[in-house]
Amino acid sequence: MWSPSLSSFSLLLAALQPAAAIWPAPQSLTKGDSVLYLHQNIEITYDGESIPYTYGYEPRKLTSKEVVQAGISRTLAGIFGNSIVPWKLHKPGSKFEPDLSKGQQWLKTLKIVQKAKDKPSTFKPLAGEVDESYNLTVSADGHAKLTALSSIGVLRGLETFSQLFYQHSAGTFWYTPFAPVSVQDSPRFPHRGILLDTARNFMPLPDVLRTIDAMAWSKLNRLHIHVTDSQSWPIVIPSMPELSEKGAYHPSQTYSPEDIERIQTYGVERGVEVYFEIDMPGHIGVVSLSHPELIVAYNLQPYQWWCQEPPCGAFKLNNTAVDAFLDKLFDDLLPRLAPHAAYFHTGGDELNRNDSMLDEGIRSNATEVLQPLLQKFIDTQHARVRAAGLTPITWEEIPLEWNVTMAKDTVVQAWLGGDSVKTLTSKGYKVIDSNYNFWYLDCGRGQWLTWANGEGFTQGYPFNDWCGPTKSWALVYQHDPTAGLTSEEAERVLGGEVALWAETIDPINFDTLAWPRASAAGEALWSGRIDPDTGRNRSQVEAAPRLNEFRERLVARGVRASPIQMTFCTQGKAEECQFIVA
Repeated sequence: MWSPSLSSFSLLLAALQPAAAIWPAPQSLTKGDSVLYLHQNIEITYDGESIPYTYGYEPRKLTSKEVVQAGISRTLAGIFGNSIVPWKLHKPGSKFEPDLSKGQQWLKTLKIVQKAKDKPSTFKPLAGEVDESYNLTVSADGHAKLTALSSIGVLRGLETFSQLFYQHSAGTFWYTPFAPVSVQDSPRFPHRGILLDTARNFMPLPDVLRTIDAMAWSKLNRLHIHVTDSQSWPIVIPSMPELSEKGAYHPSQTYSPEDIERIQTYGVERGVEVYFEIDMPGHIGVVSLSHPELIVAYNLQPYQWWCQEPPCGAFKLNNTAVDAFLDKLFDDLLPRLAPHAAYFHTGGDELNRNDSMLDEGIRSNATEVLQPLLQKFIDTQHARVRAAGLTPITWEEIPLEWNVTMAKDTVVQAWLGGDSVKTLTSKGYKVIDSNYNFWYLDCGRGQWLTWANGEGFTQGYPFNDWCGPTKSWALVYQHDPTAGLTSEEAERVLGGEVALWAETIDPINFDTLAWPRASAAGEALWSGRIDPDTGRNRSQVEAAPRLNEFRERLVARGVRASPIQMTFCTQGKAEECQFIVA
């Protein structure tokens, strides 16, 4: 028979109490136990100017006021239209709702003050260029005040404001039981993202936009779209229409320039910067369908000799036609991306040196032959990216495996785990951590390759994927990108991204795999692992009830997020759902 220790029992009691279940956890939160009701005619001001609640308001242009007014509209629409009745978060039969017969104390005003002017970089920032901090107070007598230094900070505070409220089961009443409230908040890391692969399986525009919404609700702020790979080319390039005409899975599986503009501006309006990746010089075999003269090793078998997964294909590294192709591509694409992004990702992962044995201009897989060619290739592409006003990002193999030197403001995305982050930061590079051992959310669901009967079948059995097991929310939550780093090295970690590689992911199952596990990473990156009140690593016992509640909010807002526990656990049964060591 197991029994909890005294310290465990005190944590359990805390977990059982009604909580202002803000996700991600603020840096500082105090709350009371008074009830305030929210009315649709609440008086709202922004820097002293009255802002009426207008349902469905969208910015007419990209200004601070327009961004904030649209944020107010989404916030109140979310409260009034998509709030939760929190029965699932309380013991069965408990009186968890305020008594309407006792009358209502109304929240009368919401005063928003932006203490500094936005800069142009506020809407397309490099990591750390926009201040996302905010302070939020709600008085017991019905006055709320939100202050921030930027419009993006205002958006973050509005999201926290929305999570204070529930819908009453009687109908058109919305209330917070937590007044008075005081929140002081700011993120630990400036780069908090999701990698979305649209090449293995296409993601239609509405699904991309819904992902941006869920990111904003989770206070994630970077969407990295891995838009092309050897499998497909879904992005339309007007000056090179043959790329998508021959490279997309189907004409319906493409993003037009207008789609790309819509995705980026939709993100900007919600404080989510969207940047794109054209992976190269490997992972580019699809170009062979329209420009076979530029590519080697496309769709060769056995694929294991040429790449990590079919259909392979890499750029020829010693071919002037490749340079001319990329010059034309970037001249078209980059000026259209630059108005709404600070970054462009040039790829660089998993380049197989055997491919160049088929390149008539090289005929070698020797490092001493390939490294100077790759150095020149990276120098040329990064110069093009910088000429467009963007900062390049590359995968870790470029500096670590190939010893390519790059400017120190180049951002390196680390994914292979081990000491990659420490090695990169010790070399002076800024780093985005996507350690596959923790933050690859596609892992642990079995192979997508098939096996014929025979020796291969035996080797493949039981057909697990390469990166299992599945990364549970608890594993995602506990990862710290700066673990084991010196303070100087840790300062170079911009943050991290969870990745959803799409071999077996499409719009039908994307939400269930992304959410709320990506939200767990969102708290790890926003709040950090250390609870400021206790000085200890945040406990899963404390986090689970809040994440359960946030998942319910995601579902109410139209996101098909997976449950992390059964209803037995969410209904005040935390003590029965915690693992206790005998």
